[in-house]
Amino acid sequence: MTNTDFELVVLDMAGTTVIDDGLVEGAFARAWDRVRATESGREEALEHVRATMGQSKIEVFRELGDEESAQAMNVAFEASLAELIGEGRCREVPGAEAAIRELRASGKKIAFTTGFSRATADSILNSLGWSELADVVLTPADAGRGRPAPDLNLMALLRTGAGSVASMVTVGDTAFDALSGRSAGAGLVVGVLTGASEAESLLDSGADIVIASVADLPAVLA
Repeated sequence: MTNTDFELVVLDMAGTTVIDDGLVEGAFARAWDRVRATESGREEALEHVRATMGQSKIEVFRELGDEESAQAMNVAFEASLAELIGEGRCREVPGAEAAIRELRASGKKIAFTTGFSRATADSILNSLGWSELADVVLTPADAGRGRPAPDLNLMALLRTGAGSVASMVTVGDTAFDALSGRSAGAGLVVGVLTGASEAESLLDSGADIVIASVADLPAVLA
């Protein structure tokens, strides 16, 4: 398959198209202080959050406690994220919107995928004026499982009507993004260096190529 045969580009949000300058960690820290402030282990939990960037957030919280605690943390996390977004802590990766519009103009479908909830995903997109930028926006609740499972990518394929998994490009900044793209059989798995992982980790996890930023993607697919 040549680059011109790619039909669908599946893009992660935080760290890939949206700058995560401590947005996720900041929201988690606020949530912990509101829900589990009397408990020890805050720094260890933050390390776990860093190590699992890209995964469904409720699944991460389940790994840190029982179901009741995970649900309480998830509610507090979503509220904290909304506060940080309202405080202006949500910005696009430079050149991301222009790159996405260029890809759409070339005939490619665009999907946004995220480990956040629907409410948070919508809040981020609305704050950036991106509510109509993608053909579909998917969360783990829409797909069944979050990353590293292939579900988000495969659901994007189904929702956009792309012809085959080989016609799909997946793009993300974490090892879990790369693993998810590879397990979905994507024709091209792209890692970007604007987020949580270094090039070696992305390549080891299944990325075919690593680029500096999503802004460089149109040139790769030209």
